[in-house]
Amino acid sequence: MKSWNIEICDVTLRDGEQTPGVSFSCEEKVDIARTLDDIGIEVIEAGFPAVSENEKRCVKTIANLGLDARICGFSRAKKEDIMTAIDCNVDMVSIFIPTSDLHVRLKFRKPRERVLDDALLMIDYARDHGVAVRFAAEDASRTDVVFLKEVYRRAADHGAVLLSFADTVGCLIPSEMRTIMTDLVSSVDRPFCAHCHNDMGCAVANTITAAQAGAFQLHTTVNGIGERSGNASLEEVLVILRTKGGIDRYDLSHLFALSRKVEKYSGIALPKNKPVTGELAFSHESGIHIAAILEDPATYEYFPPELVGGERHFILGKHTGRKALEHVIASLGWELSEHQVCRVLDLVKEHSEQKCSITPEVLQRLIRRVQKEDPA
Repeated sequence: MKSWNIEICDVTLRDGEQTPGVSFSCEEKVDIARTLDDIGIEVIEAGFPAVSENEKRCVKTIANLGLDARICGFSRAKKEDIMTAIDCNVDMVSIFIPTSDLHVRLKFRKPRERVLDDALLMIDYARDHGVAVRFAAEDASRTDVVFLKEVYRRAADHGAVLLSFADTVGCLIPSEMRTIMTDLVSSVDRPFCAHCHNDMGCAVANTITAAQAGAFQLHTTVNGIGERSGNASLEEVLVILRTKGGIDRYDLSHLFALSRKVEKYSGIALPKNKPVTGELAFSHESGIHIAAILEDPATYEYFPPELVGGERHFILGKHTGRKALEHVIASLGWELSEHQVCRVLDLVKEHSEQKCSITPEVLQRLIRRVQKEDPA
């Protein structure tokens, strides 16, 4: 399988922190950044330094950790923002401007050409101070395509090394992303970035589609956190890149631990059935499924839990079969007769149909009950 030409820029520490109610401490940001670096993430967007003195201190701390990842600071097209980011010793400044008519009219109240001209001066300013520039078009997905191409061409002419396409309100579906990204990549001679939001649940699909269409830098957040419905999930994107894109340079074994870490630091609980790192991602109840998994896990798992640092779990309930129950009973150190196993199975089904969770403690209580009623 042909490998896509991509790199990851994780924006958990900036866009992820813009999740309503989320605020990471500097120590938590450093911890997350180190783990992202252990995974092999190429670029870490460490924050928006102009937000506050504490934010600037955190970004500077991360920039000075000596990580392999390049560190990026976020900035409006303003000299004071750019200088604040440069003062943090970042490797790159991401300068953004809104480009859609709606955003330009409401935020600037002046012609979009004037907004662009002013922003291009800021690219020059940043480059004159020795820092690489990624130029981002906010609300690019709702921007007139002719003007959007002009924005990117002129940013490239002024020396921007990356051009970022932001689906700021998550309004695209994959077919639309494929069309626009293919057009942009063929029209402007610079690597493109895909920054996708998840308002309609398409962020991961749009990000992967953008990569297939030629986008180079893919933006993600751990657990998909971010404004409103969040961003493209790092762990989901990385697993797809491994299984479908032939990209095996990332150490995915850290994903489960990182996901739990960000869940704790952000206070945003993971859905139990979240792909890759959710509590139920590798949990099985169906007797038919478990019997097959005991023979070969690939029957009902597309990738193994060990790949992402997770574990397989067999859940007992109304769909449980005898083989699964025998496996769980044996793992708990019990030896039962076939008749006793069948009786325990009946009790498990009865309890689960009453919406009672069959925890190991509950199961062992049922086993003791059956042994008392029916000694072997």
